[in-house]
Amino acid sequence: MIRVTVWNEFVHEKSNAKCKELYPFGMHKAIADFLSEEEDIVVHTATLDDEECGITEEVLKNTDVLIWWGHAAHHKVPDEVAVRVRDAVHNGMGFIALHSAHNSKPFKMLLGTAGNLSWRESKDFERLWTITHAHPITADVPDYIELEMEETYAEPFGIPEPDELLFIGWYSGGEVFRSGCTFKRNNGKIFYFQPGHETFPTYYNEHIQKVIKNAVRYVTPVYRSEKIEFPNIPKTNKE
Repeated sequence: MIRVTVWNEFVHEKSNAKCKELYPFGMHKAIADFLSEEEDIVVHTATLDDEECGITEEVLKNTDVLIWWGHAAHHKVPDEVAVRVRDAVHNGMGFIALHSAHNSKPFKMLLGTAGNLSWRESKDFERLWTITHAHPITADVPDYIELEMEETYAEPFGIPEPDELLFIGWYSGGEVFRSGCTFKRNNGKIFYFQPGHETFPTYYNEHIQKVIKNAVRYVTPVYRSEKIEFPNIPKTNKE
């Protein structure tokens, strides 16, 4: 079984009427629900309100893939929690950053850049183009996914050059964005996926769900260590 923890700051659902209407039990619950449909995935959820943000050493030890959604409360996540996540990814845990998690502490620590981007919230139409079908994350995903409304994210996007670019978002305003990117950090795999604004029903779209399900399986650890070690190697004499 793949053990997934879905983390959500769970702020907008309490303060924004539209978000609460769309996700009455939180975006983390909506994501957990469709992941739980898979026979090989077991899901746990955590939020900012939980002790240590729900991201304890024990939780991470029992998490193969951590999914992170954050937006309004990045600053409320303690640095030590973000470091804990960063180290777990280096050791092999998979990490999926959704939508505004581009500006989350764990994502920026892992990528080493500011993670900033251009944006506009005006109910724009988005067409999410699949760059290649020859990848596990894009398996059984159509040539493009159409989202009637999404927050516009646009270049420039302050990230390192992705290891793989899998999706490009095009918006009705003409903007484009690197919407689906993979990275590797030591033993761990990372996937950033742009769609998922809190006041739009993006996570109910079957194709978006399929991408996230595929991504969970892709970033699941192949090898996981207790910690990354770089031992001193004694010199040996060759005859």
